[in-house]
Amino acid sequence: MTPLPPTLPTDLPDALARGPYQAYTYAYPHKTAYRPLDPPVALRDAWAHERQDHLFLYLHVPFCEMRCGFCNLFTTVNAPRPLEEAYLDAVERQARVIRAALGEGAHFARAALGGGTPTFLRAGDLERVFDLFQGTFGVDPHAVPTSVETSPATATPERLAVLAARGVDRVSIGVQSFLDSEVRSVGRAQDGAQVRRALDSIRASGVRALNIDLIYGLAHQTPDTWVQSLETALTWAPEELFLYPLYVRPLTGIGRLGRSWDDERLDLYRLGRDLLKGRGYVQTSMRRFQRADAPPGDEPEYTCQLDGMVGLGVGARSYAGALHYSSEYAVGAAGVRDIITDFVGRPDETFALATHGFHLNADERRRRYLLQSLLHAAGLDLAAYRAAFGSGALADWPQLHALLAHGLAARVGDILTLTPAGLEQSDALGPWLYSAAVNDLSGAFEWR
Repeated sequence: MTPLPPTLPTDLPDALARGPYQAYTYAYPHKTAYRPLDPPVALRDAWAHERQDHLFLYLHVPFCEMRCGFCNLFTTVNAPRPLEEAYLDAVERQARVIRAALGEGAHFARAALGGGTPTFLRAGDLERVFDLFQGTFGVDPHAVPTSVETSPATATPERLAVLAARGVDRVSIGVQSFLDSEVRSVGRAQDGAQVRRALDSIRASGVRALNIDLIYGLAHQTPDTWVQSLETALTWAPEELFLYPLYVRPLTGIGRLGRSWDDERLDLYRLGRDLLKGRGYVQTSMRRFQRADAPPGDEPEYTCQLDGMVGLGVGARSYAGALHYSSEYAVGAAGVRDIITDFVGRPDETFALATHGFHLNADERRRRYLLQSLLHAAGLDLAAYRAAFGSGALADWPQLHALLAHGLAARVGDILTLTPAGLEQSDALGPWLYSAAVNDLSGAFEWR
């Protein structure tokens, strides 16, 4: 997330004048709004009165073989083998404590391994993770849609064979660009031949769905080279593509450039959007494009506005209704290492407490529902909103009338969706709808 000013304009034209690339609202509120919980909250209490019939299980693997210049994920590079083993030991201890804090009827409907790079783990470690999922939480990827992130260097046939055998149905690989010169511009040591081998291996593994991540706005990138990357990606007929704008974030390798290139990124976005839609892909959010003829599967983005998430490991968030919580958040190498070291040394009883998080009041829960719905192509179901909260979304959020008036949203019956002009402004409209309290907290966050 790009740091936001302490206050943002409430007038829509003023908000849009700040540019289309302000912050990616993949979750609300962002972890920069989390603070130490005083007192800490017992997980058993946090989950006692929350729905547990459709939970999302997420494991964060904070290891990578390299740190890309644009990356602000919670990860460390080239971790020694003993740290990997100690981390998995701690995750197993944490998992047992969390499972005991949940209700007997807790049911998991989806699962994911993210990072970092989950396939940085060895094949045997991946087996261990899936044993944990099934043995502790009853999550069998053969029966529950499960996604795993990978990288060109770690998408080896041995690791992919584990994913396929255990029932993983989606693998997402960060390619970013098929031109070596472009990825080198953001500090990514990537071999084009290795990328192609990795994609061939994913296809040969038998995993049902392939997602390829690409980035636009890279140094030296032109419309022609952007099209070249898109065309190359399409040779593997991926079920999904995510097109990410390059962001400059604090404490990342390119965060000191101070560069602004909104018009360039917007032009590249439109070029990529139109190309993919012309090739039979359906746009489901500003970033995500799904192949129209792909086999049906569960939506991989977390858009279940009223369901909970159980996070394992450092860097993983959990959503327990009115309480969102996680470990401490850091981006810098020293901060990340310190948090991982603390995690692996924690006694079991400390895993029963949420120590960092954000309490969502009624306004924030409604706001989260709004954001998680509106920024998706399916839009905001006004009837579902009323059923969930007992009030009307248009009355609760008069800002929506401004979207309609400016042609950024349209209403058909009870469904309010962003127009193409609105969807491309998602990274401006999201922050425009944040609460003042969340903006102030994120603006005051001390990066480490």
